[in-house]
Amino acid sequence: MERIIISGGSRLNGTVRISGSKNAALPLMAASLLTEDLLILENFPRLGDTDTLVKLLSHLGVEIGFDGPSEDNTFESVISLRAAGITDTAAPYDIVRKMRASILVLGPLLARCGRVTVSLPGGCAIGTRPVDLHLAALESLGAQLALRKGYIHARAPKGLTGTNIRFSSVSVGATENLLMAASLAKGTTILENAAREPEITDLAQCLCAMGANISGIGTSRLVVEGVNSLHGARYRILPDRIETGTYAIAAAITGGDVKLLNADKSTLHSQTESLSQVGVNFKTVDNGLNVSCDLSGLKSISITTQPYPGFPTDMQAQIMALLSTARGTSAISEAIFENRFMHVPELCRMGADITIRGTTAIINGIPRLKGAPVMATDLRASVSLVLAGLAAEGQTVVNRVYHLDRGYECLVEKLFALGADIRRDDV
Repeated sequence: MERIIISGGSRLNGTVRISGSKNAALPLMAASLLTEDLLILENFPRLGDTDTLVKLLSHLGVEIGFDGPSEDNTFESVISLRAAGITDTAAPYDIVRKMRASILVLGPLLARCGRVTVSLPGGCAIGTRPVDLHLAALESLGAQLALRKGYIHARAPKGLTGTNIRFSSVSVGATENLLMAASLAKGTTILENAAREPEITDLAQCLCAMGANISGIGTSRLVVEGVNSLHGARYRILPDRIETGTYAIAAAITGGDVKLLNADKSTLHSQTESLSQVGVNFKTVDNGLNVSCDLSGLKSISITTQPYPGFPTDMQAQIMALLSTARGTSAISEAIFENRFMHVPELCRMGADITIRGTTAIINGIPRLKGAPVMATDLRASVSLVLAGLAAEGQTVVNRVYHLDRGYECLVEKLFALGADIRRDDV
């Protein structure tokens, strides 16, 4: 099993290229199932999660090819997907169990083929995250559903029919599944209380490039006029806002000065606002964002995770690592997932002073973390331990780093290029 070994204390400097968004790439890949034509996605991130979806789509009959990365653009690839013939409409447990986003094949396969069988999904153990919202909304479109032996069996022999749907709570995945399904449904579908994340906007814009008719993009009310068929397109995936925030904190926690090439500031408001209050400096530069920080000026803050445009739950663990070394007492309330503080005991192994009170973590800042052996529990928890290791005195060994590969492209290589003393090793 691999591990990451970090000797902390190096101040990060230089330029790092932000990859395409994982959380945008996954639904965009699933959208290829909606058409027989070629869908080409630029700025494609090569990750554990995207590799898993490649395996699933290939199993379903999608022809997939890659271009890049090029010599002058080390971290950018292009993927081409052609679902000219769907050879299987069943998504098996052995693939789906590895990643929750596999559920995103449900909507497009049902809309195009009229039937689909999908295993209940797996992924990070950060909460229940039920698929009830997906299923209830698809039933509203006319789907016939059954749950048997851990599989969702869905049929729509007469096709799907548009209707008004109001989600009882905001769900990114359910919004994505319904956007894709409604694109080929008969008539008009209105999605109320829809998720507003930039990744939803990216999917909607790509679907429109493929011939879908969607209005209200970027709002919580999406109107989809169903069409008979979609065609191919070439589309560029937006930069990953979570990776952007992660490298911003890497710069801040080391007192560094780093240019985030390809960063999209328009998707980062809640992050830049909160980090600026902590004492992190941001400056817009050509094709990116410059991040710097004076460690002596780090201040405490109170944050509650919220659906977009609020502070993202996917950045909660990372900012906790930073606040562990900020002056004063900070509080982070987790309002999205009920089990997303599993990184706290590991940060405490490094000397952090953190107490959990219900859904809130109370962080008393200390001058310096101490290196220690730690265990990664999920994707974002993993990278928070790497960030802590960058700032810690001595050596930190992060075990079970396969979680990192699911969502961060070339993390060790990128941090090493910025001056981190970091390497990957086999146990």
